[in-house]
Amino acid sequence: MISLEFLVTSLVVVLIPGTGVLYTVATGLFAGKRASLFAAFGCTLGIIPALLASALGLAAIFHTSAVAFQVVKYVGAAYLLYLAWQMWRSSSPLSIADQQSDTRYWGLVVKGFLLNILNPKLSIFFLAFLPQFIPETTDSVLGNMLVLGLVFMLMTFAVFIVYGFLSGTFSAFIMRSEKASVAIQKFFATSFAALGLKLALSERV
Repeated sequence: MISLEFLVTSLVVVLIPGTGVLYTVATGLFAGKRASLFAAFGCTLGIIPALLASALGLAAIFHTSAVAFQVVKYVGAAYLLYLAWQMWRSSSPLSIADQQSDTRYWGLVVKGFLLNILNPKLSIFFLAFLPQFIPETTDSVLGNMLVLGLVFMLMTFAVFIVYGFLSGTFSAFIMRSEKASVAIQKFFATSFAALGLKLALSERV
């Protein structure tokens, strides 16, 4: 059931930079490797609602209902724009690194979780992607989709950890250079804003 084709295709999809990757990399740069682990975990958890919605057929609602799709889409876009504004206006781009508490870490998990659950296209993606790798003769479509989705989540978590740890290695350099930290902060803020606008302007597929 878990074919090489599925693994390779999933890896390519996961490696493509998106909102989750951007968030994890930004966290690694400004808060370090350990924080990026929590960011990656939050983004991965955010896949669960989309996976369950797809497996249970609920994603079809987003595909057929303009109202449901638009509501979730605009809430997600607004959240991305909020993150962009929050990062842009911050007087100290490294302030996050000064709060290494459990509460702060779980705050990173929540942010990563929200980034994915507020993206209606993620559910539609699973609905279109996973069935391609389910045998026609299978006795349990739901079971197969859940297993494939779990494998996809594990791959996502692993790849995001790599992204986060790689960015975390540059954290010390960023902390030493105020100009570099400010410039990178503005870059990520602009990127989040661009992703928010892209989501707001997106249409159902």
